Amino acid sequence: MDRRTMRGLLMLNAVLVVCLAAVTFSSSVDAQQEGVRRAPGDYTMVDGEVQGQTAAAIYIVDSTNQEVVAVFWDQSRHRLQPIGYRDLAADAKLGGGSGR
Repeated sequence: MDRRTMRGLLMLNAVLVVCLAAVTFSSSVDAQQEGVRRAPGDYTMVDGEVQGQTAAAIYIVDSTNQEVVAVFWDQSRHRLQPIGYRDLAADAKLGGGSGR
């Protein structure tokens, strides 16, 4: 290996180490609330229909954190699109409601 190639590989490794350190020691992700630690989830996924949509929805329930997210596959953009989110613990605290 010549000197120029070796120097390039050393520079690349140095950049990769700096990137790894930045990711490892960064404080939090934007979606995380400051100071809140989430427990690892226990997930269940169920498909279903949504009123006003032709595509079926996927309901993802996190029973550990008591949350549910609904998404559907957007065929034109080739990605999952969010439909909605519910905090089941907060809904349970509200109580009331007659249910179905």
